[in-house]
Amino acid sequence: MRVRIRHEITQTFEPAARNASAIVRLTPRGHEGQYVQRWTLDIDSDTRFHPQEDAFGNLCHAFTVDGPVTSFTIAAEGEMETQDTTGIVRGTVERFPPSLYLRQTDLTHPSERVQAFAREVRAQPDDPLAFLHALMERVHGDVADADGPAMGDPLTAEDALEKGAACSGGIAHLFTAAARISGVPARHISGYLAVDGEAAARHWAEAHVPSIGWVAFDCGRNLCPTEDYVRLAVGLDAVGVASLRGIGGDTREQVVAFDGRNPPKPQAKSQSQTQGQN
Repeated sequence: MRVRIRHEITQTFEPAARNASAIVRLTPRGHEGQYVQRWTLDIDSDTRFHPQEDAFGNLCHAFTVDGPVTSFTIAAEGEMETQDTTGIVRGTVERFPPSLYLRQTDLTHPSERVQAFAREVRAQPDDPLAFLHALMERVHGDVADADGPAMGDPLTAEDALEKGAACSGGIAHLFTAAARISGVPARHISGYLAVDGEAAARHWAEAHVPSIGWVAFDCGRNLCPTEDYVRLAVGLDAVGVASLRGIGGDTREQVVAFDGRNPPKPQAKSQSQTQGQN
């Protein structure tokens, strides 16, 4: 399936900043089931992008805008060809062994409540794949998929479990935390979801099954990602896959995407949040 995407990020400063430096992760890589037909990255300021890769192999671009800076807008746009691989992820750039993804972070901290949650699920299935599907269903049942900026400030695993509702980033934190507690490597993924002519930035998780490899799980929708998903970046948590990391300011995101089966909607979905100092 062909998916067209346009992702705009506008950051404003009040008062004006003396300069603005940031790193963006807005360029996908191809792998089995995902092929980049074309992709461009642009900014409305007099500056240049400096391409690089982070430790996980994500394609990044760094830039600096000389001040005074009141705002800038970054636009990523392109077309992807996707195929349904039943959630199995192959052909990706792998900088580390799966065991690295057993490492917890502040956002996936395994509190006593999260550990008890993982033990309850682990007590049922005997094999890793069955456990992961059971975990996805349990997370889906216990934490509602709430509206919110997937690429903003998602909840920790503990907060998502306690509140019973979280955006896709917070839900992914709970899944990865519980999987890691149970000895299954799991990682955080950012990307896009295009369904029925609508689109959104979205986060989900991938877990490593020895007999298969990496398998993707979107607990908020209770399914393994299909051709409706475009994979963008990988990391240990939402901070590691942030679309924009730089100095503070008010950030607004807008994602427009549609697939070959549906025309675009007249109005695009938008997301906004305040980004703190990073």
